[in-house]
Amino acid sequence: MKRFVLDELQKWKGSKRRKPLIVKGARQVGKTWALQEFGRSFPDGYAYFNFDKESEYRQFFQSTKDVRRILQNLAMASGQKITTDTLIIFDEIQACSEALNSLKYFCEDAPEYFVASAGSLLGIKLSQGFPVGKVDFLEMGPMTFMEYLLADGAENLAEYLSGINEIAAIPDAFFNPLVEKLKMYFVVGGMPEPVLVWTEDGDIKETDRVLSDILMSYENDFAKHADPTDVPKIQLIWDSLPSQLARENKKFLYSAVKDGARAREYENALNWLYNADLVRKTFRISKPGLPLSAYDDLTAFKIYMSDVGLLRKHSHLATSAFAEYNRLFTEFKGALTENFVLQSLSRQFETAPRYWAEAPYEVDFVVQLDNDIIPVECKAGTNVKSTSLKKYSQQYQEQTPLMVRFSLMNLSLDGNLLNIPLFLVDRAGELIRLALSK
Repeated sequence: MKRFVLDELQKWKGSKRRKPLIVKGARQVGKTWALQEFGRSFPDGYAYFNFDKESEYRQFFQSTKDVRRILQNLAMASGQKITTDTLIIFDEIQACSEALNSLKYFCEDAPEYFVASAGSLLGIKLSQGFPVGKVDFLEMGPMTFMEYLLADGAENLAEYLSGINEIAAIPDAFFNPLVEKLKMYFVVGGMPEPVLVWTEDGDIKETDRVLSDILMSYENDFAKHADPTDVPKIQLIWDSLPSQLARENKKFLYSAVKDGARAREYENALNWLYNADLVRKTFRISKPGLPLSAYDDLTAFKIYMSDVGLLRKHSHLATSAFAEYNRLFTEFKGALTENFVLQSLSRQFETAPRYWAEAPYEVDFVVQLDNDIIPVECKAGTNVKSTSLKKYSQQYQEQTPLMVRFSLMNLSLDGNLLNIPLFLVDRAGELIRLALSK
């Protein structure tokens, strides 16, 4: 499989100000595979240590803070070669607090070594406190649609999408196959194992089973790693996500989790899911101003899942739906489509997407690109009428140089409205810059 995160890892390797790296992301997004694949590019390969499976390595970090002595002990105990031309991988690092803490000593005392770490639920551990400024972070999510195309043997389609450098209609010979591939992406999602099963074996039942296993592993983590008093609340929130997204107004409601539920009772449980990278949170803004975060309404937000395929499976939408024209795009009030768009936008913009609402109007997302604020609408098919986007543009005309609509309509720029086909979402940032330049 081709993962674009490998390019980011190479940039980290070549940085003059490189620090020990922490790769964050949900369980089973491919963090270990990516680090090991990256490690093969080093002259002396990689040395791999898993603190969950090989708990005996933890004592090396408990007995000393001398990182060179730690490395000497690790090399002798494991029989692996460790030099300044080796990528040192600390996996499941959350299982050893001392190893996590040692990263600051690698930064200060041994910067010549390449140290990269990863782990499940690492966000939970980091949320409890970590010395800032001593590590680099890299976020890793599910496979993008472009990566899915490459894994599915559709290099020609991926190459075509990568080569688009003007805003012009896409020929049907590319447009129609891309829509069909996108339908399957909504079914399979971007988690590497389901993608591998589908692209290699074409077995949709087995693909569905693997998705179920991933969801089950997440739910097992609730009981294994969360505070026992929060576990039932985490499960209730998790179970409520499909119904939360099925409403016309997708604002997260604690009362939809359980009758009478209040924020103060369930806030810790929701934060656990967020810190575990299992859900994404988008805040409502009161108005489009710079920076966006200054206008957050912290009491109003929407919650999405980390992967569209997992949301589809968690919502019990049968795989047969992909054969029914646009049903996958329109199901749950277009929630799958919004989830898919958010997955990609979150990777492309430094500031997390927000949304805007003023009853009865709501714009799905608002993104900040440099000093421009762009409203974004997601339309699940070819019915693209949007009173909310029109209302927003009238109310904030001076702050709105461009509006973006994702849909199944063709690529076009009509005045200051940029229509981007859903399958081009991974190129959104570049297309927005192109439109703004015009």
